[in-house]
Amino acid sequence: MFEINDLPKFFLAFFLVLPIISVLHEGGHVFFAWLMGGKNIKVSVGSGRPVINWGMLEIRKFYFWYGVCTFENLKRKQKWSSILIFGGGSIFNIVGILLVLFLIKQGLINESMFTYQFTYFSFYYVFFALLPMPYPGGNYSDGKVILDLLRGKPTIIKETAITVKRDVEKEQWMVLNDNMDLEQVFNNEKEAYDKAKAIAVNAKPSKIIYYKEGEEKEVHNFPKIPL
Repeated sequence: MFEINDLPKFFLAFFLVLPIISVLHEGGHVFFAWLMGGKNIKVSVGSGRPVINWGMLEIRKFYFWYGVCTFENLKRKQKWSSILIFGGGSIFNIVGILLVLFLIKQGLINESMFTYQFTYFSFYYVFFALLPMPYPGGNYSDGKVILDLLRGKPTIIKETAITVKRDVEKEQWMVLNDNMDLEQVFNNEKEAYDKAKAIAVNAKPSKIIYYKEGEEKEVHNFPKIPL
């Protein structure tokens, strides 16, 4: 039965244990994204405005709620690599649970409210991360993305291709959408690239293709990111 003396335990869970579990979860996504050659990796812990930026780690005002990692330019973009990235958070949470249980069994640490809450809320994290369901705002749980990957859903597998192409005759740069329809024309190459990047960022998974001197080359990609 809940008593007033239990309040500090709940504060411990929400303001210390949950953020640790969240960092561990995002760390799993980051590890596999790095393993697959991802660049510009960043981890945000919490929500609200950023208060601390330390390397790839960003801590936000409400640090105890939510977390996300971002990355770009994966070198390995096969189905299996995406499954590992999206499953990485839960893998790290499960490893954390097993490590704590092992340390307790070996007598290296004592059972406590912290170890209990860590184990309990880690299972909670894993369950809801792997439960295949849509989130508000159009995002999906890790489990939903993994399931769609296994099913070969086009919306998850297919990358939207945004092409930047030089019109030699008019000496202009064209930005073409995924259907190769003209989006916009620019006199400046950088402006064309910036426009292509803006479109690609909002259409993950996506890639930017340069068509120059008769050759096509992928110069940037924006994978769908896990939460």
